[in-house]
Amino acid sequence: MHIIKLNAIDSTSTFLRQLSGEKKLENYTVVVAESQSKGRGQMGTSWSSNPGKNLMASVFVDVSFLAIHYSFWISMVTSLAISKTLKELYISNVKVKWPNDILADQKKISGILIENVIKNNRLQACIIGFGLNVNQGCFDNLPLATSMQMVSRKTYNLDAILKKVIDNLQIYMTQLKDGDFTNIKDLYEIELFRKEKPSTFEDAEGSLFSGFIKGVSKSGHLQVLIEDGVIKEFELKEVTLLY
Repeated sequence: MHIIKLNAIDSTSTFLRQLSGEKKLENYTVVVAESQSKGRGQMGTSWSSNPGKNLMASVFVDVSFLAIHYSFWISMVTSLAISKTLKELYISNVKVKWPNDILADQKKISGILIENVIKNNRLQACIIGFGLNVNQGCFDNLPLATSMQMVSRKTYNLDAILKKVIDNLQIYMTQLKDGDFTNIKDLYEIELFRKEKPSTFEDAEGSLFSGFIKGVSKSGHLQVLIEDGVIKEFELKEVTLLY
């Protein structure tokens, strides 16, 4: 694992993607920054953080072993790696909010953004960007955000947290490479926030409906049991879980 530490950057993922285009990178090359001005989240949302308080990192991973239609499994193993890290550090009530937000006590503690490197319609690598709220004590105007410190009242070493996340990511990536799809999917679905609980959703047109999260498909679609016993699958931009 090769770690590149930066004081300030627009985006660790952008930096790492540009670097990967200039030279061959060692697997699990990590870029970590004390602050980033253009941190991005899923569907174009921004990720903001107080400098030096939280973990903002991107990691380059060789996923050439994975078929392109299984690309969502990268999100699954990354979510599991961060969730496992938090649980190992006794952070309470950790869950994965589909597709790849990590919650603690029903508030967002981590977010993931994955960018795939594809050549000739085949996965070559991915750049996994993640933000993990560690030592920030409050989030102005973000009532649904939390941090490890806010949950545990402890202060953490960012380097140690990063090592744990990458170690756990390597464990789950190895399982993925070995073809242990069933175990990974089972573990991910166990972690799903609101699974098997009555929940309210909003579709792309703004209409609300009720249902029960049952799991995810192999392609990463959310499976929701709606009225009349029908299980419907939703892509990322088709549905939002309200809570």
